[in-house]
Amino acid sequence: MDADDYDNPWKQAIDEYFADFIACYFPQAHQDIDWAAGYETLDKELPGLARDADLGQRYADKLVKVRTRQGQHDLVYVHIEVQGQHDPDFAQRMFVYHYRIFDRFGQPPVSLAVLADEHPHWKPSRYGYQRWGCALEFAFPSVKLSEHAQSLDALLASDNPFAILTAAHWLTRRSKRNMDERLASKLRLIKLLYHKGWTRQAVLDFFSVIDWMMHLPEALTQQFRQQLADYEQENTMRYVTSVERQAREEGVLTGLQQGMQQGIQQGEAAFLLRLLNRRFGALPAEWVLRVQQASHAELELWGERVLDAASLDEVFAPQTH
Repeated sequence: MDADDYDNPWKQAIDEYFADFIACYFPQAHQDIDWAAGYETLDKELPGLARDADLGQRYADKLVKVRTRQGQHDLVYVHIEVQGQHDPDFAQRMFVYHYRIFDRFGQPPVSLAVLADEHPHWKPSRYGYQRWGCALEFAFPSVKLSEHAQSLDALLASDNPFAILTAAHWLTRRSKRNMDERLASKLRLIKLLYHKGWTRQAVLDFFSVIDWMMHLPEALTQQFRQQLADYEQENTMRYVTSVERQAREEGVLTGLQQGMQQGIQQGEAAFLLRLLNRRFGALPAEWVLRVQQASHAELELWGERVLDAASLDEVFAPQTH
C-alpha cells in the first residue's frame, strides 16, 4: 500500500460496528432506533440508486433498514455518506440519493453525513431551490470529524470504537509528513486498545482497522512490530501475546498481528464479494465460500480482474504464466 488508505477501514468498521457508529456521531438517532430488533444492510441497492450521479471522492456510503422504538411497522431507511474531501456538489448529491431512496422504497429516508475533509469552514447541511412560488428545502444532519478531533483526550477516553477511529483518522492526517510521529501515535492507539476492556475480537478488529489506516514505511513497520512485541511481553497482555511467533520476513509475527492479518484478509474477501455482487448479481454459495477461503494472493488477482471480466469464469480462471 503506497498511500494512506481511509476508504476500506471506514467501510469495514461501519459494517462491523454500525450501532456504535450511530451512537458516536448521531446520538439522537441511536436513542430512537430499536437495536434489539436488528437491522438490515441494503448496500447492494446503492449502485442502482446512483446510476448516473457523479459521486466524487468519498470514504463510504451505506444504506441500512432499521426499526424504531415506535413499533415493528415503523421502518426507516438510513442513508449514510462519509465524505473524504471538499465537494461543492455534496449537498445536491445527498438530496439526489435521498429522493431516489424515497422513490425506490416509498418511505421517507433519513440521510446522515460525516465529513472527514480538512476544510474547517465547510459543513454542508442543506440543499434547496425556489422559483415562481415553487420551493424545496432539504436539510440533513452533518458531523465534522475535525470538530470531534479538537478534543483528542476525550476521544481516547471514550469506550466507543468510533471515537478511537476518529482519533486514528486525524492522527493519520496530522502525521502525513512525519512518519516518526505516526509511529508514536499508532503505538499509542494500539496500546490503548489493550486497556479498554473490549472483547478479544473487538481488539483484533480495530487493530486491523488502525493498522490499515495508519500506513508506515517498511522500516518503521518492522520497528512498530518490535516495539509492540516488547510492550506485550513487558505487560503480559490479557488478549493476544507475542510468546508464540512465526517466522515472517526479517523477523516475527506476533499473535496480535496474526489476528490483524486475518482481519485484513477477511475485509478484502468481503469487499471483493460486494464487487462481484454488483457486477454479476447474487453469487452461488460455492463461489462465496471460495472467496472467503482464498489466500491474499488469490484475492488480489481476482480483485484486479473483476472490473474488466465479462463473466465469473473469467474472474476465477487459473493464472497463466
